[in-house]
Amino acid sequence: MAFLFDVLVIGSGLAGQSAALRLARTRKVALITKRAMEESASGHAQGGIAAVLDTQDSIEAHIRDTVVAGANLNDGKATRFVVENGPGMIDWLIAQGVSFTRERGAYHLTREGGHSARRVIHVADATGQAVQETMTRKVREHPNISIFEEHIATDLITGKKLGLADNRCYGAYVLDNASGRVLTFGAGHTLIATGGAGKVYLYTSNPDTSTGDGIAMAWRAGCRVANMEFIQFHPTCLYHPQAKSFLITEAVRGEGGILRLPDGTRFMPDYDPRAELAPRDIVARAIDFEMKKRGIDCVYLDISHRPPEFLSAHFPNILARCREFGIDITREPIPVVPAAHYTCGGIITDTRARSDIPGLYVAGEASCTGLHGANRLASNSLLECLVYAEAAAKDILAQPEIRLPDLPEWDASRVSDSDEEIVVHHNWEELRRFMWDYVGIVRTTKRLRRARHRIRLLTQEINEFYWNFRISHNLIELRNLVLTAELIVRCALRRKESRGLHYSRDYPELLPKAKNTVIAGFSPRRPD
Repeated sequence: MAFLFDVLVIGSGLAGQSAALRLARTRKVALITKRAMEESASGHAQGGIAAVLDTQDSIEAHIRDTVVAGANLNDGKATRFVVENGPGMIDWLIAQGVSFTRERGAYHLTREGGHSARRVIHVADATGQAVQETMTRKVREHPNISIFEEHIATDLITGKKLGLADNRCYGAYVLDNASGRVLTFGAGHTLIATGGAGKVYLYTSNPDTSTGDGIAMAWRAGCRVANMEFIQFHPTCLYHPQAKSFLITEAVRGEGGILRLPDGTRFMPDYDPRAELAPRDIVARAIDFEMKKRGIDCVYLDISHRPPEFLSAHFPNILARCREFGIDITREPIPVVPAAHYTCGGIITDTRARSDIPGLYVAGEASCTGLHGANRLASNSLLECLVYAEAAAKDILAQPEIRLPDLPEWDASRVSDSDEEIVVHHNWEELRRFMWDYVGIVRTTKRLRRARHRIRLLTQEINEFYWNFRISHNLIELRNLVLTAELIVRCALRRKESRGLHYSRDYPELLPKAKNTVIAGFSPRRPD
Protein backbone atom coordinates (compact mmCIF):
# COMPACT_ATOMS: atom_id res chain seq x y z
CA MET A 1 0.00 0.00 0.00
CA ALA A 2 1.32 3.44 -0.92
CA PHE A 3 0.56 6.84 0.56
CA LEU A 4 -0.41 9.02 -2.42
CA PHE A 5 -0.12 12.81 -2.55
CA ASP A 6 0.14 15.56 -5.15
CA VAL A 7 3.48 16.72 -3.77
CA LEU A 8 6.02 15.10 -1.44
CA VAL A 9 8.26 17.55 0.46
CA ILE A 10 11.31 15.98 2.09
CA GLY A 11 12.64 18.24 4.85
CA SER A 12 11.10 20.68 7.32
CA GLY A 13 13.46 23.66 7.24
CA LEU A 14 12.57 27.04 5.78
CA ALA A 15 12.70 25.79 2.16
CA GLY A 16 10.46 22.80 2.80
CA GLN A 17 7.93 24.54 5.01
CA SER A 18 7.57 27.67 2.88
CA ALA A 19 7.13 25.56 -0.27
CA ALA A 20 4.55 23.38 1.48
CA LEU A 21 2.55 26.43 2.53
CA ARG A 22 2.52 27.85 -1.01
CA LEU A 23 1.57 24.49 -2.54
CA ALA A 24 -1.10 23.57 -0.03
CA ARG A 25 -3.47 26.23 -1.27
CA THR A 26 -4.52 23.85 -4.08
CA ARG A 27 -2.50 20.63 -3.59
CA LYS A 28 -2.40 17.77 -1.11
CA VAL A 29 1.09 17.87 0.38
CA ALA A 30 3.01 15.32 2.44
CA LEU A 31 5.86 16.78 4.47
CA ILE A 32 8.25 14.22 5.92
CA THR A 33 10.99 15.09 8.38
CA LYS A 34 13.36 12.70 10.07
CA ARG A 35 13.11 14.35 13.46
CA ALA A 36 10.60 16.84 14.88
CA MET A 37 9.43 19.68 12.64
CA GLU A 38 11.43 22.24 14.59
CA GLU A 39 14.78 20.45 14.24
CA SER A 40 16.47 21.84 11.13
CA ALA A 41 19.51 23.86 10.17
CA SER A 42 17.23 26.79 9.33
CA GLY A 43 16.20 26.98 12.96
CA HIS A 44 19.85 27.31 14.00
CA ALA A 45 20.52 30.33 11.76
CA GLN A 46 21.33 33.30 13.98
CA GLY A 47 22.34 36.21 11.78
CA GLY A 48 19.41 36.96 9.50
CA ILE A 49 18.35 37.27 5.88
CA ALA A 50 20.19 39.45 3.35
CA ALA A 51 18.00 41.64 1.14
CA VAL A 52 18.12 45.13 -0.34
CA LEU A 53 15.79 47.06 1.96
CA ASP A 54 17.59 50.38 2.42
CA THR A 55 17.56 53.30 -0.04
CA GLN A 56 21.34 53.62 0.42
CA ASP A 57 21.76 50.04 -0.81
CA SER A 58 21.18 48.57 -4.30
CA ILE A 59 20.52 45.32 -6.12
CA GLU A 60 23.78 45.74 -8.02
CA ALA A 61 25.77 46.15 -4.80
CA HIS A 62 24.26 42.98 -3.31
CA ILE A 63 25.03 41.08 -6.52
CA ARG A 64 28.58 42.43 -6.55
CA ASP A 65 29.19 41.44 -2.93
CA THR A 66 27.82 37.94 -3.61
CA VAL A 67 30.12 37.45 -6.60
CA VAL A 68 33.19 38.80 -4.80
CA ALA A 69 32.58 36.42 -1.89
CA GLY A 70 31.93 33.57 -4.35
CA ALA A 71 35.31 34.09 -6.06
CA ASN A 72 33.61 34.79 -9.43
CA LEU A 73 32.24 31.27 -9.73
CA ASN A 74 28.66 32.44 -9.23
CA ASP A 75 26.04 31.92 -11.92
CA GLY A 76 25.00 35.41 -13.03
CA LYS A 77 21.41 34.56 -13.85
CA ALA A 78 20.80 32.74 -10.56
CA THR A 79 22.47 35.45 -8.50
CA ARG A 80 20.36 38.22 -10.01
CA PHE A 81 17.24 36.06 -9.71
CA VAL A 82 17.75 35.58 -5.97
CA VAL A 83 18.81 39.13 -5.14
CA GLU A 84 16.00 40.77 -7.11
CA ASN A 85 13.44 38.57 -5.35
CA GLY A 86 14.88 39.30 -1.91
CA PRO A 87 12.66 42.22 -0.84
CA GLY A 88 9.53 40.32 -1.87
CA MET A 89 10.56 37.36 0.28
CA ILE A 90 10.92 39.62 3.33
CA ASP A 91 7.46 41.07 2.67
CA TRP A 92 6.07 37.52 2.49
CA LEU A 93 7.63 36.58 5.83
CA ILE A 94 6.27 39.71 7.47
CA ALA A 95 2.83 38.83 6.10
CA GLN A 96 3.19 35.37 7.67
CA GLY A 97 3.76 37.00 11.04
CA VAL A 98 7.55 37.13 11.48
CA SER A 99 8.38 40.03 13.81
CA PHE A 100 11.76 41.34 12.68
CA THR A 101 13.74 43.54 15.07
CA ARG A 102 12.94 47.23 14.94
CA GLU A 103 14.97 50.19 16.10
CA ARG A 104 13.56 53.73 16.33
CA GLY A 105 10.47 52.64 14.38
CA ALA A 106 12.27 51.05 11.42
CA TYR A 107 13.48 47.53 10.79
CA HIS A 108 17.04 47.19 12.07
CA LEU A 109 19.54 46.11 9.43
CA THR A 110 22.92 44.77 10.40
CA ARG A 111 26.07 44.25 8.34
CA GLU A 112 28.00 41.01 8.10
CA GLY A 113 31.28 39.87 6.58
CA GLY A 114 31.56 40.44 2.83
CA HIS A 115 28.66 42.93 2.69
CA SER A 116 29.28 46.51 1.62
CA ALA A 117 26.10 47.79 3.27
CA ARG A 118 23.70 47.08 6.10
CA ARG A 119 21.19 44.71 4.50
CA VAL A 120 20.69 41.83 6.94
CA ILE A 121 17.22 41.91 8.50
CA HIS A 122 16.96 39.82 11.63
CA VAL A 123 15.09 38.85 14.78
CA ALA A 124 17.68 39.73 17.45
CA ASP A 125 20.31 36.95 17.19
CA ALA A 126 17.89 34.07 16.63
CA THR A 127 16.35 34.76 13.23
CA GLY A 128 16.16 31.15 12.12
CA GLN A 129 14.38 30.09 15.27
CA ALA A 130 11.82 32.90 15.00
CA VAL A 131 11.10 32.21 11.33
CA GLN A 132 10.97 28.45 11.91
CA GLU A 133 8.48 28.82 14.77
CA THR A 134 6.21 30.99 12.61
CA MET A 135 6.36 28.58 9.66
CA THR A 136 5.89 25.48 11.81
CA ARG A 137 2.77 26.87 13.44
CA LYS A 138 1.18 27.66 10.09
CA VAL A 139 2.18 24.31 8.55
CA ARG A 140 0.75 22.36 11.49
CA GLU A 141 -2.54 24.24 11.16
CA HIS A 142 -2.95 23.74 7.38
CA PRO A 143 -5.55 21.09 6.47
CA ASN A 144 -3.88 20.24 3.13
CA ILE A 145 -0.50 19.38 4.68
CA SER A 146 0.02 15.91 6.17
CA ILE A 147 3.04 15.88 8.48
CA PHE A 148 5.14 12.77 9.06
CA GLU A 149 7.68 13.39 11.80
CA GLU A 150 10.35 10.81 12.70
CA HIS A 151 10.28 9.57 9.09
CA ILE A 152 13.51 9.47 7.07
CA ALA A 153 13.62 9.14 3.29
CA THR A 154 15.58 6.09 2.18
CA ASP A 155 15.67 6.45 -1.60
CA LEU A 156 13.78 8.15 -4.41
CA ILE A 157 11.40 6.15 -6.60
CA THR A 158 12.13 6.80 -10.28
CA GLY A 159 10.92 5.41 -13.58
CA LYS A 160 14.34 3.93 -14.20
CA LYS A 161 14.20 1.96 -10.95
CA LEU A 162 10.69 0.78 -11.86
CA GLY A 163 11.84 -0.41 -15.28
CA LEU A 164 9.91 2.30 -17.15
CA ALA A 165 11.06 4.15 -20.25
CA ASP A 166 11.24 7.47 -18.42
CA ASN A 167 13.24 8.44 -15.33
CA ARG A 168 10.64 10.65 -13.70
CA CYS A 169 10.55 10.85 -9.91
CA TYR A 170 7.39 9.29 -8.45
CA GLY A 171 8.06 9.77 -4.74
CA ALA A 172 10.27 8.01 -2.22
CA TYR A 173 10.65 5.08 0.13
CA VAL A 174 10.54 6.33 3.71
CA LEU A 175 11.52 4.63 6.97
CA ASP A 176 9.09 5.13 9.88
CA ASN A 177 11.43 5.33 12.86
CA ALA A 178 8.74 4.24 15.32
CA SER A 179 7.65 1.04 13.56
CA GLY A 180 10.85 0.23 11.67
CA ARG A 181 8.80 -0.24 8.49
CA VAL A 182 9.74 1.25 5.13
CA LEU A 183 6.70 2.98 3.63
CA THR A 184 5.98 3.94 0.02
CA PHE A 185 5.13 7.60 -0.64
CA GLY A 186 3.90 8.29 -4.17
CA ALA A 187 3.69 11.81 -5.57
CA GLY A 188 3.64 13.45 -8.99
CA HIS A 189 6.16 16.01 -7.75
CA THR A 190 8.86 15.69 -5.09
CA LEU A 191 10.82 18.50 -3.46
CA ILE A 192 14.14 17.80 -1.76
CA ALA A 193 14.72 20.31 1.04
CA THR A 194 16.94 18.22 3.28
CA GLY A 195 19.76 20.69 3.93
CA GLY A 196 23.49 20.15 3.82
CA ALA A 197 26.08 17.68 5.05
CA GLY A 198 27.93 19.37 7.93
CA LYS A 199 27.87 16.19 10.04
CA VAL A 200 30.40 14.64 7.67
CA TYR A 201 32.95 16.61 9.74
CA LEU A 202 33.99 16.11 13.34
CA TYR A 203 33.35 19.74 14.29
CA THR A 204 30.30 21.47 12.85
CA SER A 205 27.80 24.17 13.70
CA ASN A 206 25.05 22.09 12.07
CA PRO A 207 22.40 20.07 13.90
CA ASP A 208 22.44 16.27 13.81
CA THR A 209 20.01 16.32 10.87
CA SER A 210 22.64 17.62 8.39
CA THR A 211 23.75 14.30 6.90
CA GLY A 212 23.57 14.93 3.15
CA ASP A 213 20.48 12.76 2.65
CA GLY A 214 18.94 14.65 -0.27
CA ILE A 215 22.23 15.06 -2.12
CA ALA A 216 23.02 11.36 -1.79
CA MET A 217 19.53 10.21 -2.83
CA ALA A 218 19.44 12.49 -5.86
CA TRP A 219 22.90 11.41 -7.01
CA ARG A 220 21.97 7.74 -6.67
CA ALA A 221 18.85 8.46 -8.74
CA GLY A 222 20.92 9.96 -11.55
CA CYS A 223 21.15 13.70 -10.83
CA ARG A 224 24.32 15.64 -11.38
CA VAL A 225 25.97 17.33 -8.43
CA ALA A 226 28.42 20.21 -8.57
CA ASN A 227 31.00 22.08 -6.48
CA MET A 228 30.93 19.74 -3.49
CA GLU A 229 34.49 20.74 -2.62
CA PHE A 230 33.25 24.09 -1.36
CA ILE A 231 32.44 23.40 2.29
CA GLN A 232 32.12 26.62 4.26
CA PHE A 233 33.72 26.61 7.69
CA HIS A 234 32.16 29.25 9.90
CA PRO A 235 35.02 31.14 11.55
CA THR A 236 33.45 31.54 14.96
CA CYS A 237 31.89 28.69 16.89
CA LEU A 238 32.00 28.83 20.66
CA TYR A 239 34.97 26.86 22.01
CA HIS A 240 33.97 25.12 25.23
CA PRO A 241 33.85 21.41 26.13
CA GLN A 242 30.13 21.59 26.94
CA ALA A 243 29.12 23.92 24.09
CA LYS A 244 27.95 21.57 21.33
CA SER A 245 27.72 23.27 17.92
CA PHE A 246 26.93 26.75 19.23
CA LEU A 247 27.52 29.39 16.60
CA ILE A 248 28.62 32.95 17.30
CA THR A 249 26.84 34.85 14.55
CA GLU A 250 28.62 36.84 11.86
CA ALA A 251 26.73 39.89 13.10
CA VAL A 252 28.99 40.10 16.17
CA ARG A 253 31.86 40.99 13.85
CA GLY A 254 29.49 43.14 11.81
CA GLU A 255 28.78 45.21 14.92
CA GLY A 256 32.46 45.70 15.74
CA GLY A 257 33.71 42.40 17.15
CA ILE A 258 37.50 42.02 17.01
CA LEU A 259 39.40 38.74 16.65
CA ARG A 260 42.37 38.47 18.99
CA LEU A 261 45.11 36.02 19.92
CA PRO A 262 45.32 34.79 23.53
CA ASP A 263 47.67 37.69 24.37
CA GLY A 264 45.12 40.20 23.04
CA THR A 265 46.84 40.92 19.71
CA ARG A 266 44.50 41.65 16.80
CA PHE A 267 45.50 39.65 13.72
CA MET A 268 42.91 39.95 10.92
CA PRO A 269 44.31 43.21 9.42
CA ASP A 270 47.45 41.20 8.57
CA TYR A 271 45.38 38.91 6.32
CA ASP A 272 42.87 41.18 4.59
CA PRO A 273 42.19 44.95 4.42
CA ARG A 274 38.58 44.22 5.39
CA ALA A 275 39.88 42.63 8.61
CA GLU A 276 37.05 40.98 10.59
CA LEU A 277 34.58 41.85 7.84
CA ALA A 278 36.37 39.77 5.21
CA PRO A 279 34.37 36.83 3.76
CA ARG A 280 34.17 33.67 5.82
CA ASP A 281 36.73 31.64 3.87
CA ILE A 282 39.44 34.24 4.48
CA VAL A 283 38.64 34.62 8.18
CA ALA A 284 38.43 30.86 8.77
CA ARG A 285 41.79 30.25 7.06
CA ALA A 286 43.40 33.03 9.06
CA ILE A 287 42.16 31.57 12.34
CA ASP A 288 43.20 28.06 11.29
CA PHE A 289 46.69 29.32 10.36
CA GLU A 290 47.16 31.18 13.64
CA MET A 291 46.00 28.20 15.71
CA LYS A 292 48.35 25.78 13.94
CA LYS A 293 51.30 28.19 13.86
CA ARG A 294 51.09 28.98 17.57
CA GLY A 295 49.76 25.63 18.82
CA ILE A 296 46.73 27.26 20.45
CA ASP A 297 43.30 25.71 20.93
CA CYS A 298 41.26 28.75 19.94
CA VAL A 299 41.27 32.49 19.29
CA TYR A 300 39.04 35.12 20.88
CA LEU A 301 36.23 37.30 19.57
CA ASP A 302 36.00 40.52 21.55
CA ILE A 303 32.83 42.62 21.56
CA SER A 304 33.22 43.80 25.18
CA HIS A 305 33.90 47.40 24.07
CA ARG A 306 30.24 47.79 23.07
CA PRO A 307 27.79 48.93 25.80
CA PRO A 308 26.14 46.10 27.79
CA GLU A 309 22.68 47.39 26.89
CA PHE A 310 23.58 47.19 23.16
CA LEU A 311 24.75 43.58 23.54
CA SER A 312 21.65 42.69 25.54
CA ALA A 313 19.39 44.16 22.83
CA HIS A 314 21.17 42.71 19.79
CA PHE A 315 22.69 39.44 21.04
CA PRO A 316 20.49 38.23 23.92
CA ASN A 317 20.83 34.55 23.09
CA ILE A 318 24.61 34.66 22.70
CA LEU A 319 24.86 36.68 25.92
CA ALA A 320 22.75 34.13 27.80
CA ARG A 321 24.39 31.05 26.27
CA CYS A 322 27.92 32.28 27.00
CA ARG A 323 26.90 33.17 30.53
CA GLU A 324 25.85 29.53 31.04
CA PHE A 325 29.51 28.62 30.48
CA GLY A 326 30.87 31.35 32.73
CA ILE A 327 31.72 33.80 29.92
CA ASP A 328 30.54 37.40 30.33
CA ILE A 329 30.78 38.86 26.82
CA THR A 330 30.26 42.40 28.21
CA ARG A 331 33.59 42.08 30.02
CA GLU A 332 35.67 39.40 28.29
CA PRO A 333 36.23 37.95 24.82
CA ILE A 334 34.56 34.79 23.53
CA PRO A 335 36.77 31.74 22.78
CA VAL A 336 36.04 30.62 19.20
CA VAL A 337 37.17 28.08 16.59
CA PRO A 338 36.12 27.40 12.97
CA ALA A 339 33.64 24.58 12.31
CA ALA A 340 31.99 23.09 9.21
CA HIS A 341 28.94 25.22 8.57
CA TYR A 342 27.50 25.17 5.03
CA THR A 343 27.57 23.00 1.91
CA CYS A 344 27.90 25.40 -1.04
CA GLY A 345 27.65 22.67 -3.66
CA GLY A 346 24.87 20.15 -4.17
CA ILE A 347 22.27 18.98 -6.66
CA ILE A 348 22.35 21.04 -9.87
CA THR A 349 19.17 23.11 -9.96
CA ASP A 350 17.81 25.69 -12.42
CA THR A 351 15.92 28.89 -11.58
CA ARG A 352 12.65 26.94 -11.49
CA ALA A 353 14.19 24.69 -8.80
CA ARG A 354 14.20 21.71 -11.20
CA SER A 355 16.83 18.98 -11.04
CA ASP A 356 17.95 16.75 -13.93
CA ILE A 357 15.10 14.31 -13.18
CA PRO A 358 11.55 15.31 -14.21
CA GLY A 359 9.29 15.75 -11.22
CA LEU A 360 12.19 16.25 -8.80
CA TYR A 361 12.80 19.73 -7.38
CA VAL A 362 15.42 21.00 -4.95
CA ALA A 363 15.48 24.05 -2.68
CA GLY A 364 17.87 25.19 0.02
CA GLU A 365 21.27 23.90 1.03
CA ALA A 366 20.91 20.56 -0.81
CA SER A 367 20.91 22.43 -4.13
CA CYS A 368 23.63 23.95 -6.26
CA THR A 369 21.86 26.88 -7.90
CA GLY A 370 25.01 28.85 -8.71
CA LEU A 371 24.19 31.61 -6.21
CA HIS A 372 27.02 30.89 -3.79
CA GLY A 373 29.84 30.19 -6.21
CA ALA A 374 32.96 29.11 -4.33
CA ASN A 375 31.88 30.68 -1.03
CA ARG A 376 28.49 31.71 0.35
CA LEU A 377 28.02 35.34 1.31
CA ALA A 378 26.72 35.62 4.87
CA SER A 379 22.90 35.51 5.27
CA ASN A 380 22.26 34.59 1.63
CA SER A 381 21.24 31.06 2.67
CA LEU A 382 17.77 31.68 4.12
CA LEU A 383 17.14 34.04 1.21
CA GLU A 384 17.95 31.28 -1.27
CA CYS A 385 15.62 28.89 0.61
CA LEU A 386 12.72 31.30 0.25
CA VAL A 387 13.31 32.24 -3.39
CA TYR A 388 13.71 28.68 -4.67
CA ALA A 389 10.86 27.33 -2.55
CA GLU A 390 8.60 29.86 -4.27
CA ALA A 391 10.10 28.98 -7.67
CA ALA A 392 9.45 25.27 -7.09
CA ALA A 393 5.88 25.91 -5.95
CA LYS A 394 5.14 28.08 -8.97
CA ASP A 395 6.47 25.49 -11.40
CA ILE A 396 4.66 22.60 -9.72
CA LEU A 397 1.36 24.51 -9.63
CA ALA A 398 1.68 25.17 -13.37
CA GLN A 399 2.07 21.47 -14.19
CA PRO A 400 -0.80 19.10 -15.11
CA GLU A 401 -1.77 16.28 -12.78
CA ILE A 402 0.62 13.34 -12.99
CA ARG A 403 -0.77 9.81 -13.18
CA LEU A 404 1.32 7.55 -10.98
CA PRO A 405 2.34 4.04 -12.06
CA ASP A 406 1.99 1.08 -9.72
CA LEU A 407 4.54 1.55 -6.98
CA PRO A 408 5.99 -1.62 -5.46
CA GLU A 409 6.47 -1.91 -1.72
CA TRP A 410 9.94 -1.96 -0.22
CA ASP A 411 11.47 -5.44 -0.50
CA ALA A 412 12.90 -6.59 2.83
CA SER A 413 12.55 -10.32 2.12
CA ARG A 414 16.29 -11.03 1.97
CA VAL A 415 17.48 -9.12 5.01
CA SER A 416 17.96 -10.04 8.67
CA ASP A 417 18.47 -8.20 11.94
CA SER A 418 22.02 -7.06 12.62
CA ASP A 419 23.70 -7.87 15.90
CA GLU A 420 26.61 -5.50 15.19
CA GLU A 421 25.06 -2.02 15.32
CA ILE A 422 28.25 -0.85 17.05
CA VAL A 423 30.02 -1.11 13.69
CA VAL A 424 27.77 1.66 12.34
CA HIS A 425 28.78 3.91 15.24
CA HIS A 426 32.49 3.21 14.77
CA ASN A 427 32.30 3.87 11.02
CA TRP A 428 30.50 7.16 11.67
CA GLU A 429 33.23 8.32 14.07
CA GLU A 430 36.03 7.23 11.75
CA LEU A 431 34.50 9.02 8.76
CA ARG A 432 33.98 12.32 10.56
CA ARG A 433 37.49 12.33 12.05
CA PHE A 434 39.45 11.64 8.86
CA MET A 435 37.30 14.10 6.91
CA TRP A 436 38.25 16.76 9.47
CA ASP A 437 41.94 15.79 9.33
CA TYR A 438 42.28 15.31 5.56
CA VAL A 439 39.54 17.36 3.88
CA GLY A 440 39.32 20.41 6.11
CA ILE A 441 40.08 24.11 5.71
CA VAL A 442 43.54 23.56 4.13
CA ARG A 443 44.02 20.57 1.82
CA THR A 444 46.75 18.68 -0.02
CA THR A 445 46.48 16.09 -2.78
CA LYS A 446 48.12 13.51 -0.52
CA ARG A 447 45.55 14.07 2.23
CA LEU A 448 42.68 13.92 -0.25
CA ARG A 449 43.93 10.61 -1.68
CA ARG A 450 44.20 9.18 1.83
CA ALA A 451 40.63 10.22 2.50
CA ARG A 452 39.48 8.66 -0.80
CA HIS A 453 41.11 5.35 0.12
CA ARG A 454 39.45 5.30 3.55
CA ILE A 455 36.09 6.20 2.03
CA ARG A 456 36.28 3.26 -0.40
CA LEU A 457 36.90 0.82 2.44
CA LEU A 458 34.06 2.26 4.51
CA THR A 459 31.71 2.20 1.53
CA GLN A 460 32.24 -1.52 1.00
CA GLU A 461 31.50 -2.25 4.65
CA ILE A 462 28.45 0.03 4.79
CA ASN A 463 26.99 -1.39 1.57
CA GLU A 464 27.29 -4.90 2.98
CA PHE A 465 25.26 -3.80 6.00
CA TYR A 466 22.72 -1.94 3.87
CA TRP A 467 21.91 -4.83 1.55
CA ASN A 468 22.02 -7.66 4.10
CA PHE A 469 20.46 -6.27 7.27
CA ARG A 470 17.31 -4.38 8.20
CA ILE A 471 17.96 -0.72 7.69
CA SER A 472 17.94 1.73 10.58
CA HIS A 473 17.90 5.50 10.85
CA ASN A 474 21.61 5.55 11.72
CA LEU A 475 22.54 3.25 8.84
CA ILE A 476 20.64 5.40 6.31
CA GLU A 477 22.42 8.52 7.53
CA LEU A 478 25.82 6.83 7.51
CA ARG A 479 25.26 5.52 3.97
CA ASN A 480 24.37 9.04 2.83
CA LEU A 481 27.27 10.65 4.68
CA VAL A 482 29.93 8.35 3.24
CA LEU A 483 28.59 8.99 -0.27
CA THR A 484 28.56 12.73 0.36
CA ALA A 485 32.13 12.50 1.63
CA GLU A 486 33.12 10.70 -1.57
CA LEU A 487 31.55 13.46 -3.67
CA ILE A 488 33.39 16.13 -1.68
CA VAL A 489 36.74 14.40 -2.14
CA ARG A 490 36.16 13.65 -5.84
CA CYS A 491 35.35 17.29 -6.53
CA ALA A 492 38.31 18.48 -4.46
CA LEU A 493 40.74 16.26 -6.36
CA ARG A 494 39.45 17.62 -9.68
CA ARG A 495 40.02 21.26 -8.77
CA LYS A 496 43.64 22.15 -9.62
CA GLU A 497 43.59 25.60 -8.04
CA SER A 498 42.72 27.40 -4.82
CA ARG A 499 39.42 29.22 -5.10
CA GLY A 500 37.04 30.35 -2.38
CA LEU A 501 36.53 27.67 0.23
CA HIS A 502 38.83 25.16 -1.48
CA TYR A 503 42.43 25.92 -0.55
CA SER A 504 45.12 23.49 -1.74
CA ARG A 505 48.76 23.78 -0.76
CA ASP A 506 49.64 21.92 -3.97
CA TYR A 507 47.70 24.37 -6.17
CA PRO A 508 47.77 27.72 -4.32
CA GLU A 509 47.18 29.86 -7.42
CA LEU A 510 43.87 30.93 -8.92
CA LEU A 511 43.20 29.78 -12.49
CA PRO A 512 42.25 32.57 -14.92
CA LYS A 513 38.84 31.07 -15.72
CA ALA A 514 36.33 29.97 -13.10
CA LYS A 515 34.76 26.57 -13.83
CA ASN A 516 32.28 24.42 -11.96
CA THR A 517 33.15 20.91 -10.85
CA VAL A 518 30.33 18.67 -12.11
CA ILE A 519 29.90 14.95 -11.37
CA ALA A 520 27.20 12.88 -13.06
CA GLY A 521 24.97 10.71 -10.90
CA PHE A 522 24.14 7.06 -11.29
CA SER A 523 21.51 4.50 -10.28
CA PRO A 524 23.20 1.66 -8.40
CA ARG A 525 21.66 -1.80 -8.53
CA ARG A 526 21.45 -4.19 -5.64
CA PRO A 527 24.33 -6.70 -5.82
CA ASP A 528 23.32 -10.27 -6.66
